[in-house]
Amino acid sequence: MADPRGFLEVSKKEARYRPVAERIRDWGDVYEHADNPIKVLSEVSDQARRCMDCGIPFCHSGTAGCPLGNLIPEWNDLVRRGRWDAASERLHATNNFPEFTGMVCPAPCEAACVLSISENTTGGSVTIKRIEKTIAHESWAEGIIGPEPPALKTGKSVAVVGSGPGGLAAAQQLTRAGHDVTVYERDDRLGGLLRYGIPEYKLQKSDIDRRIAQMRAEGTEFVTSCNVGTDLSVAELRERHDAVVLAIGAMAARDNPVPGRDLNGVHLAMEHLVPANRECEGDGESPITAKGKHVVIIGGGDTGADCLGTAHRQGAASVVQLDYNPELPSDRDDTRSPWPTWPLVMRTSSAHAEGGERKYQVAVQRFVGDEHGNVTTMVLAEVAVIRESDGRRVITPVSEEFEIPCELALFAIGFEGVERGPLLDGLELAPNGRGALSCGSDWQTDADGVFVCGDAHRGASLVVWAIAEGRSAARSVDEYLMGASDLPSPVRPAALPLSVR
Repeated sequence: MADPRGFLEVSKKEARYRPVAERIRDWGDVYEHADNPIKVLSEVSDQARRCMDCGIPFCHSGTAGCPLGNLIPEWNDLVRRGRWDAASERLHATNNFPEFTGMVCPAPCEAACVLSISENTTGGSVTIKRIEKTIAHESWAEGIIGPEPPALKTGKSVAVVGSGPGGLAAAQQLTRAGHDVTVYERDDRLGGLLRYGIPEYKLQKSDIDRRIAQMRAEGTEFVTSCNVGTDLSVAELRERHDAVVLAIGAMAARDNPVPGRDLNGVHLAMEHLVPANRECEGDGESPITAKGKHVVIIGGGDTGADCLGTAHRQGAASVVQLDYNPELPSDRDDTRSPWPTWPLVMRTSSAHAEGGERKYQVAVQRFVGDEHGNVTTMVLAEVAVIRESDGRRVITPVSEEFEIPCELALFAIGFEGVERGPLLDGLELAPNGRGALSCGSDWQTDADGVFVCGDAHRGASLVVWAIAEGRSAARSVDEYLMGASDLPSPVRPAALPLSVR
């Protein structure tokens, strides 16, 4: 059983970051790599003592906590007892890629932890994310993780289009079920947004490469630089495979056509992040760099924070991040976001701790450029956000305009859904009103034998949700091909997205 006095005797202790002055000079992991790993494991084991193994563990409830249904109290107790091998088995029973979620997930599990109810009394939630990451890294270091090829082959073939976290999770599950799985990726490297969207300092790409190697050893095949629908026709795709999983993401970026949007130096966030990640891969210097420039990031979410950290490392002269919403309080407001729901509170990422300015309740009105067509200035106004009866948000200026210097502007204001093109046209599938692909309760679209998961189904969301949907879609594909399945299904298509800012 759990240690009933653990949270009373052990103070909450998060993983330590490297000093700001050091980490912004490179693209390495923002966390410290301890000189004494044994001491770190001991500290993490102590942190696991704080888990009370609650009678109702909200931390792995799909409506508030982890959508994967991670068996958090179980592997916390195993870590407390030093059973790292068993903890790894329990963690991987529900999560294919815990080192990904341990690095980039905002941890709704911790927000739903019972110790979060009264942080002044309990000291705060269990450090679930830190424990998860440590289990994964220790498992790799000790050789606990290895290929798990299927004992029997079914003779059925499945195509997975897209190699982001949802596609990789579906592919690994289906390969282990005995199917012949081929993953098609239009980029030159595998990983989707894990590879080219999330900065290197936040998720080391060697972690992705290590998982891809495991999947190859299990029998999954990968085809890169293949834009399905163009390089490979839909007809040929359907002829080669008995089922198809669409894990194509929600890459249609939201834009804002304000005056001056066409000036040089005004870009969408991904136009900045992708080449920066390519530079880290050794593909040459990014053509869009913040070096020596006054940078303004429009959007207060995670993508904006990724642009912020990237701009720091590129040597920006200054960085300002804009948000049209009011600044959030530092403590949970139980009337707006009661426990165990995701708390609407002020969050400071590692990138924010590195510098830059944040402005709230402001919005860009227009850009001003020089005689060469390069942006030099951004014109702003304070705004109020009014929600109409139909749910639409109307952003209304409430002050006189003012200017700030701007030599690189980055729109990080979200995504509108899947990208249209020959693939969807060939399958005769059209996005719904949310810009996503609809499916039935079995994850199957209107095209027979074609399934969907991840951001393509739910819109831009969390890595942990993509993995959960990939695992669930894999079960439905297995049932479709074999009539029954032993694969787990952590979530259903009707599950609503988490409200995570």
